[in-house]
Amino acid sequence: MEPVDRKSILFLCTGNACRSQMAEGWARMFAGGVVSVYSAGLAKEAVDPRAIQVMREAGVDIGGQCSKLIEELPEQRYDYVVTLCDHANEECPYFAGGGRRLHRAFNDPPRLAAGAAGEDEALGHYRRVRDEIRGFVEGLLANITARE
Repeated sequence: MEPVDRKSILFLCTGNACRSQMAEGWARMFAGGVVSVYSAGLAKEAVDPRAIQVMREAGVDIGGQCSKLIEELPEQRYDYVVTLCDHANEECPYFAGGGRRLHRAFNDPPRLAAGAAGEDEALGHYRRVRDEIRGFVEGLLANITARE
């Protein structure tokens, strides 16, 4: 169980393979241990190698993170539950103990990359979404820590 005074964030996406993993990586980097950070999915998929690659390019190593189901997370109250895709937002379970529910949908990099002409274009989609998630997470953490 986390200390009572530490805020906690849970990032949810369908497969916990790309967007939620990126958000978790950014939040861990920017939160500096002040906020407890988790990610999970409605299904369990391997962490996307391209997501690992583009995050590493930005100085964040998510290679050690693993995909988790919501049911595998520690039982606790999450102060913020953030869905990062519409499917997770529609299917997100109720979390006991309240907490603030937020939704910010990001494009799915693997889906965008499927139509790419080559690897450079595919990685461009991942980089764009990575940077959008970074901006969102920075703003979210600034808001959370300002309330402390």
